[in-house]
Amino acid sequence: MNYRTTNNPRGNQPVSGAAHRSNPRSEANDELQQLLAKIRLGPNPEPELFAETAEQAAQYIAENSRGENNRGTQLRRFYDEILRWNEIVNGTLEGRDERYQKYQPLIRMLIAKVAYAKGRKHVDANYEKMLRYIVAQIKDPETLEQAKLFLEAFSGFYKVYGNN
Repeated sequence: MNYRTTNNPRGNQPVSGAAHRSNPRSEANDELQQLLAKIRLGPNPEPELFAETAEQAAQYIAENSRGENNRGTQLRRFYDEILRWNEIVNGTLEGRDERYQKYQPLIRMLIAKVAYAKGRKHVDANYEKMLRYIVAQIKDPETLEQAKLFLEAFSGFYKVYGNN
């Protein structure tokens, strides 16, 4: 591998001879990253989050599954789990912050569960990245509710674009 010195504080950076050529997998990954960047949970979510953005995510994941299967039962399982945690945490306003703190480790365990599902080829890498990205943004009861709403919208659109 060739190395060159850059102004980067890390010093030498590997440079591939094909670095200047277009890489379809890299372009697809860039497109996914741009799409994920639109999924922002928190105060004042974008008006299109549960409509246009959810539809774009469902369409992208359906069209770019690379031959792997995003099984409808698996996608529903992840939505159902977010729904269940949202009902536990946000069921009543009183004490919901304390409930969120108590259950936060179990909510974040969804990351391990989606990794396992990917390993068994029940979901593809794109869905795994999306769900990891969403779960990483869950910081309080409000963002948990937003994650539930986004996955609800995504699931509806995925029924249109997916093979299930």
